[in-house]
Amino acid sequence: MTDLYPKRLLGKVVVITGAARGQGAAEAEALIREGARVIATDVTEAPGCRRLDVTSEQDWADLAAELKEAYGRVHGLVNNAGITWRSRLGDVRPEDFDRVHAVNVTGPLLGIQHLAPLMPPGASIVNVGSSAALTGHYPVAYTASKWGLRGLSRTAALELGPRGIRVNTIHPGYIETEMTASAAPVFREANIRETPLGRTGTVGEVAPLIVFLLSDESSFITGAEIPVDGGLTAHGGVKSVSDALRPETP
Repeated sequence: MTDLYPKRLLGKVVVITGAARGQGAAEAEALIREGARVIATDVTEAPGCRRLDVTSEQDWADLAAELKEAYGRVHGLVNNAGITWRSRLGDVRPEDFDRVHAVNVTGPLLGIQHLAPLMPPGASIVNVGSSAALTGHYPVAYTASKWGLRGLSRTAALELGPRGIRVNTIHPGYIETEMTASAAPVFREANIRETPLGRTGTVGEVAPLIVFLLSDESSFITGAEIPVDGGLTAHGGVKSVSDALRPETP
């Protein structure tokens, strides 16, 4: 039976980091369904994933060499790998601050540096940020790293634009993953209260945006920052005020 809907990423070679579980695994599956040749990577040994430490320049160099030999070019990169650290401003240690930045900022930088030379015009890079990058979220190492990723993304969009390579950033809010599940239950409850849609998100609600940004459908979109957060960052912290003044339903 003929597929009535052409696969949007057919023939595209796409690398995704942090693909062993959660959001990364869902993104990889969505890309495969759309016809992409996905190189799923993760720092852990996981079925279907090539091991890659995003903080290692040698690991990235080795991957780039393999991809050049096997495919000649790379059409997409999803910098999804990330870690958190929940120490507050007065308690965070410099070594933890540096460790979070190494994964969340230096990792994407190395990926772009090593894979962009293999990218033809029309290629696309998607960096996975966070709603923390749009707010003053309390885990200072994580928040500062995601703000740093915003700067990296903007600069990369500027630098790679003349080559026809697009760079965009998405900012998920509270998405049900192992990372968010490791926080205290009150954290989840507080996020729901601050989210206008009144619920958490799922990995299945993030993955389609990744597909879109890697596809030719977004060919004139670069340097964009797109929240996927149920409206969490849209109200600028005034939801509680709005809720307090909302007339009660009789």
